[in-house]
Amino acid sequence: MRYPRELIDQIRHAADIVQVVQEYVPLRKAGTTYKGLCPFHGERTPSFTVNRDKGFFHCFGCGQGGDVFKFVELQEGVGFHDAVKRVAARFGITLPEAPTSPEAHAEDVEREALLKAHELARTFYAQQLAGPSGAAARDLLQRRDVRPEAVETFGIGYAPQSRDLLVRHLKQQGFSPGQLVRGGLAVQRDDGSVVDRFRQRLLFPIHREGGSVVAFGGRAMADDQVPKYLNSPETPLYTKGKVLYGLHLSKHAIRKAGSVVMMEGYFDVLQAWQGGVTNTVASSGTALTPAQAQMLRRFAAKVVLSFDADGAGQNAAAKSGDLLVAEGFQVSVALLPEGEDPDTFVRRYGGDAYREKVDQARSYLDFVLDRAAARHNVKDPTGRVAFLNEMLVVAARIPEALARDQFADRLAHRAQVGEETIRQEIRKAAVTRQETLPDTARRASMPGVSRAERELIVGVMTTPREAMLAMDALEEADLEQLRTGRLLRMVLTTDVQDPDQMPGLVLAGLTEEERRWVTGLTMSAGVVATPESCVRAIRTLRLEREQQHVQREIDQLQEAGGAANTERILALWLQKKALLERIEALK
Repeated sequence: MRYPRELIDQIRHAADIVQVVQEYVPLRKAGTTYKGLCPFHGERTPSFTVNRDKGFFHCFGCGQGGDVFKFVELQEGVGFHDAVKRVAARFGITLPEAPTSPEAHAEDVEREALLKAHELARTFYAQQLAGPSGAAARDLLQRRDVRPEAVETFGIGYAPQSRDLLVRHLKQQGFSPGQLVRGGLAVQRDDGSVVDRFRQRLLFPIHREGGSVVAFGGRAMADDQVPKYLNSPETPLYTKGKVLYGLHLSKHAIRKAGSVVMMEGYFDVLQAWQGGVTNTVASSGTALTPAQAQMLRRFAAKVVLSFDADGAGQNAAAKSGDLLVAEGFQVSVALLPEGEDPDTFVRRYGGDAYREKVDQARSYLDFVLDRAAARHNVKDPTGRVAFLNEMLVVAARIPEALARDQFADRLAHRAQVGEETIRQEIRKAAVTRQETLPDTARRASMPGVSRAERELIVGVMTTPREAMLAMDALEEADLEQLRTGRLLRMVLTTDVQDPDQMPGLVLAGLTEEERRWVTGLTMSAGVVATPESCVRAIRTLRLEREQQHVQREIDQLQEAGGAANTERILALWLQKKALLERIEALK
């Protein structure tokens, strides 16, 4: 269903773009605008700007920009229609019911059913943990020092050994075996039978950020069970690269602390929470993804990596750190004694001791320097080259030039090489990396645009009523050779009752490149000429082009000579004179 233009404009005007953006990005007031770290690319110096009065956002780093709907589209990964619905709901505006296709309706019904099935499964598993069959699981939790309040808060449960106990329970609640298979709660055997996916396992519900249960992680109870951890497969509800364990509980603590502690496992998060360190999430043993990093950016710009102290844990920290640095986070690493992980450390030394380790976390870049230097003999020329090549890759991922130069100084000191030499090599590596970025990540530009065009467009976006009145004086011929002719023609031919609707309609009709350019131009503009003077300048440019064309024809006729050309030359002189008079009148 396409919502009426008037309704979309009503929502756009009712929405406070600053309030919407602040739900994802910490902003600080800077004069008449608000600034923060861009959620769409990695940076440490804020270049993301939001203007409440104009209703736009723009990043001067990556070029992304638009209105409140475009922000929600980009941030949530949804289309325009869904963005309108989400903004309307945020500001209490009721939308008309849209008839849906049978396919879309079926998908919605299926998702709702799977969500309900997961919630019922969570309750079922919790009951099994508390019942007679959960004695061994309760004993395991007690040995791991997991207190009852943590069990309840995190919703921990137990799946008994029984072959299809959950399947039979949920079938009684009206769910079909096919739904349970599609939802990842059951598996279908080769003989066609449907059985429980999780059996004889301690179960950790995995929640979306909003709190809905979408998957489970199962920890083996028996030593000979493989794998040790079994997670739900990807389903219509669950994409493992887009969910972080514990975020639904910790997001407020993360935002308050301004930082997040990233861990690997369920028990790590549980013990840290019991120890009073509640701004934690876990990647659940999988590699961190850009989608997860962008999710975290909505809450904090600092990440402390707290993985196992063994080689595998430190390698995981290095991979996650590389990604987070590239995404613009301030990253550090909490170093634990050999053989420890957050779970064992908190149990042995307590929450206060663990918080101290977090507070004393070492800069990630120093951490990778130490690890690389330990692997290579930097006193040997071959080892030094290998060390530098490895570190150049890390340096190229650092978004800010100043931070790269600071890293170059530390790298040069370690390798005993001149600082300027290292800086030059890092800059080359960074440029090479930037050149491989997709076009959509580059800042849009619009060459060949006159100052009058630029400032008139700013007028359309900021003072549309005045701009539209002034543009009534423009003719089609005025736009023919303008780089922005299509955009200005759109303004002239769009019928609106309220001129304040025009900026949103303009953005909706632009290409991706044009939209980035327009929002960047609008957000960076200082004092601009009045729309009326811009229109006069554009009309003057057209008349000057015509006058130059007439002059060229006069020159050609005069060079050709002959009495036959005299009459034509006289007519052209009169045409040129009239054009000059019109140009003078516009000044």
